[in-house]
Amino acid sequence: MTKKRRSSAWYGKHDKDGFIHRSWMKNQGFPDHAFDGRPVIGICNTWSELTPCNSGLRDLAEGVKRGVWEAGGFPVEFPVMSLGETQMKPTAMLFRNLLAMDVEESIRAYGIDGVVLLGGCDKTTPGQLMGAASVDLPTIVVSSGPMLNGKWKGKDIGSGTDVWKFSEAVRAGEMTLQDFMNAESGMSRSKGVCMTMGTASTMASVVEAMGMSLPTNAALPAVDSRRMALAHLTGKRIVEMVDEDIKPSDIMTREAFENAILANAAVGGSTNAVVHLLAMAGRVGVDLALDDFELGSEIPLLVNCMPSGKYLMEDFCYAGGMPVVLSELVKQGHLRNAQTVLGGDIHAYADGAECYNDDVIQSFDSPVKPAAGLRVLRGNLAPRGAIIKPSAASDHLLDHEGEAYVFDNIEDMKANIDRDDLPVTADSILVLKGCGPKGYPGMPEVGNMPIPRRLITQGIKDMIRISDARMSGTAFGTVILHVSPEAQAGGPLALVKTGDRIRVSTSTGALELLISDAEMDARRASWQPDEPHYTRGYAKMYVDHVLQADKGADLDFLVGKDTRPVTRESH
Repeated sequence: MTKKRRSSAWYGKHDKDGFIHRSWMKNQGFPDHAFDGRPVIGICNTWSELTPCNSGLRDLAEGVKRGVWEAGGFPVEFPVMSLGETQMKPTAMLFRNLLAMDVEESIRAYGIDGVVLLGGCDKTTPGQLMGAASVDLPTIVVSSGPMLNGKWKGKDIGSGTDVWKFSEAVRAGEMTLQDFMNAESGMSRSKGVCMTMGTASTMASVVEAMGMSLPTNAALPAVDSRRMALAHLTGKRIVEMVDEDIKPSDIMTREAFENAILANAAVGGSTNAVVHLLAMAGRVGVDLALDDFELGSEIPLLVNCMPSGKYLMEDFCYAGGMPVVLSELVKQGHLRNAQTVLGGDIHAYADGAECYNDDVIQSFDSPVKPAAGLRVLRGNLAPRGAIIKPSAASDHLLDHEGEAYVFDNIEDMKANIDRDDLPVTADSILVLKGCGPKGYPGMPEVGNMPIPRRLITQGIKDMIRISDARMSGTAFGTVILHVSPEAQAGGPLALVKTGDRIRVSTSTGALELLISDAEMDARRASWQPDEPHYTRGYAKMYVDHVLQADKGADLDFLVGKDTRPVTRESH
């Protein structure tokens, strides 16, 4: 007996309500037999001209529709909020949870049986998955794919990574402003996400490693015809997934999240994967904690892509992409058994994988860097943890003690970082407050503070920087991020003063403010939070309800899921 589909409660009723649901859909030219009980597939699209990374998703939606029709389904495309990482102020991260709400409620409210998530730009992938997981209908991801390699003066240049390098070179007097401006057009040569291993490509990579997309989804360039073919195959597969009743809760298991952590380490992935994976885990009820990311700390860096290496995502694709990385993890016995959207085990994604350039994708025996996964730091400065990315840091700074220079907020930093009399040395530790989930608000990507001009003109390229902020996945440096609790929530970061000594030990996982407990208590007694930046609307709700970074910065009332059917009609 065929299982009654969810969509039949909309389109299978022979009464006033069924009439309304079907008739108004028919004004788009759909014939009667489109409502014959076949699976209705929602195509959840984050296309927007204000999200350049996702500007190719309209085309991919057409590919998905072809596959859905071929498999006997009924595709319906719907828009959700789009988060343009490079365009939104104060930060796209402020709106990740709003996108998740949009996705969740759209899926719940409409008569669909399964959903294809079309995302790409940094926050769109996790935001969509968070929302979809909270409804738990059959779900599969198609990413927009990376841009073609950037080009300038005959060389490859990478999104974000070379922005930071070029910007610092201008400040150091090593690059002219005209050259800087000329490089702008050559960096972004096609539709797609950053072609470095930034957050967008990181999330596409871990989604593939979790089995929430078809194999090769992570690395195929946005403009490669094979991505359109992948979209077609994804449309075909989601219809089959509805019949097989494969849901996010079947795929996004503890083992899948562990595979994501391992893959993130192997590809040199973004620190932002931490807050996104924690939030996603909270939606499906997987008890994932910050310390679980230590699982990847001993995994070597295999993918030689910026910002931790020298190549770009187009090169990664041509070298074999994520199947090769998964194959390496399989060979070493690291990859966990976990179900995928194909119904089988994730190990199948590695079957037959072949590396075509062993300088781009290296092996466990000869990695780009050993033991390069993210590290979790704790201590009296970060009781609930902070993170650092050793693969993008300077080795000589990973264990260091120095004197703090404190910026109370982002305006303080921007106003003073280029002062000629700024009292800092290469051994100083820059501290930035007020940039956490509540404080900024939204936890922006400002943790990779510029090197002070007086130091960069001396040839200093890196120094320790500590904040409650995030940094772009395309960025690099010895940057300690996500300090939790944040300053605005009364965390010890709020109590640091210029001149305090701080000890960082990546080898032992320590982050210590070297003052006495009595002094800490005295400072805490006199501390007051800053006045909130927002007093109404979504931003106020966000500040009132956002969790700290070590919990994924989701809203407290969104954690978990609600799979109950909606039974009440609107007319």
